[in-house]
Amino acid sequence: MAEYSKAHSSYERSLEIQKIALPSNHPNLASSYMGIGNVHYSMGEYSKALLSYERSLEIKKIALLPNHPGLAITYNNIGAVYCSMGEYSKALSSYERSLEIRKIALPPNHPDLASSYEGIALVYDKMGEYSKALSSYDRSLEICKIAHPPDHPNLASSYMGIGNVYYSMGEYSKALSSYERLLEIRKIALPPNHPDLAASYNNIGKVYYNMGEYSKALSHYEKAQEIFQKSLPANHPHIALVKRNIDNVKKKM
Repeated sequence: MAEYSKAHSSYERSLEIQKIALPSNHPNLASSYMGIGNVHYSMGEYSKALLSYERSLEIKKIALLPNHPGLAITYNNIGAVYCSMGEYSKALSSYERSLEIRKIALPPNHPDLASSYEGIALVYDKMGEYSKALSSYDRSLEICKIAHPPDHPNLASSYMGIGNVYYSMGEYSKALSSYERLLEIRKIALPPNHPDLAASYNNIGKVYYNMGEYSKALSHYEKAQEIFQKSLPANHPHIALVKRNIDNVKKKM
């Protein structure tokens, strides 16, 4: 939290100087508002983040061409805020505007397009429109496979999203396939005790639990617990969550 506070103070100070030294719609001001918005978003202060992102967007609309990629970044961030706030129709509108700009401004398999498709997919998933979510995640993954090496971390979020959708649909074997591919990528890309690895083991454990394969579920939950205990504070909620999962599966055995 202290680091976020320092970052916020730094952006605010920069913005004060820029307001004195630059015209009111200079692109540098838009960058400072984006930075402030990012800090608020990371702190979960979504209404404040939205205000900063919208101010950044106002400036960019004046300073940049209508289909400049810089506008797409801001629309994408606004979409993320609305999604976190549960305002899914607004989130979808922002992500779709971001995608529209990127389709015009960027090559067809640019990784930024994948980011927009992923945002759209996440919103559809939250809305329970699983077939639309899968379609967008598949498009995101397709682009990432062209733009990156096969074990690049950018593929991970698409596999995670696809796994989450299949899990929500109760299609556990398909969810398992996606989660296992995600784990393979994370094993290559991350240090051995990174909490994201633990999250993958926990997700695979959940799938096995729902499939009634309790010994496999327990094995994966215990791996998750081991990594979480090494990488997170003792009072972190993830540790409590995986402990509950272990207790639940032991009751079934």
